[in-house]
Amino acid sequence: MKLATLPDRTPDGRLHVVSRDLARSAPASGVTTLQALMENWSALAPTLEAQYAALNAGQGSGFDPGNALSPLPRAWQWLDGSAFESHGELMQQVFKLDPVPKGRPLMYQGLSDRFLAATADVPLPSEDDGIDFEGEFGIICDAVPMGTATPAARAHIRLLVQINDWSLRTIAPIEMRTGFGWVQAKPACAMAPVAVTPDELGPDWRDARVDLPLLVDLNGTRFGAANGYHMAYGFDELIAHAARTRHLVAGTVIGSGTVSNANYREVGSSCIAERRGIELLDHGAPATPYMAFGDRVRMDCRDRSGASVFGVIDQRVVSAAPSRSGQV
Repeated sequence: MKLATLPDRTPDGRLHVVSRDLARSAPASGVTTLQALMENWSALAPTLEAQYAALNAGQGSGFDPGNALSPLPRAWQWLDGSAFESHGELMQQVFKLDPVPKGRPLMYQGLSDRFLAATADVPLPSEDDGIDFEGEFGIICDAVPMGTATPAARAHIRLLVQINDWSLRTIAPIEMRTGFGWVQAKPACAMAPVAVTPDELGPDWRDARVDLPLLVDLNGTRFGAANGYHMAYGFDELIAHAARTRHLVAGTVIGSGTVSNANYREVGSSCIAERRGIELLDHGAPATPYMAFGDRVRMDCRDRSGASVFGVIDQRVVSAAPSRSGQV
């Protein structure tokens, strides 16, 4: 099943069921928002599955992914992991960081009161902040009891999403040195327009991982095509880690961290920081600049037939104009 949220002048939008080919949609029956669906998945999902079958048979009206909001425009909780060891080890080497202890996932809690639409401009205050994208996969879970172990955690994965986790690289090391974590370095993320149930991936959803490449283009040029399978910890393990000392509310979003493969010189990267790290190791200095106002990043995950799974993220960085009213 595939789901999207279309604008309706409310903060959470109107939930729609979308056909497999992303061509048609219909308002979800019996539930208006994705958050409400996550809170009562077992009771509501069967009706939506029937709708989904009807859409795939040709019913519904035209669907334009470019008009969609984030599937979950705001969430109670956003937890981002760093599950690709090739990325972490490269960053440790480049920045001369202490090795991260093995056997424990990395995770931080980020801004969740808004997820940008996939085609929304990204307003940021300064090009000097080291503007960077981070292509990720993620999951949205239903309510997870505290202490849920990995084998049981997989059943709580209801939806898969594709995420652009924006980062400001100049600010990040300053905040890391405080020991309190990120605030300024992590503005709002964006989500691709469509969330999908794991069964939609067929054999490409295995070991609680997305076994497909994430295609990333910067200003129209291919930047990376790393595969999502190579996580040191699957999403079930990330859920169990997060739930060890807390209940996870329905609608919690958990990210994989930057998609990265050990052969990054061949497949490319899902963020500029990794590319700059490779250049530093290979040539003694980074050559790829961080993003400037007007630059665009495009992200897409395609299945083995070449069809887009989540729809496309296509965003432009722009200068943030001060608000005269003080409101945002």
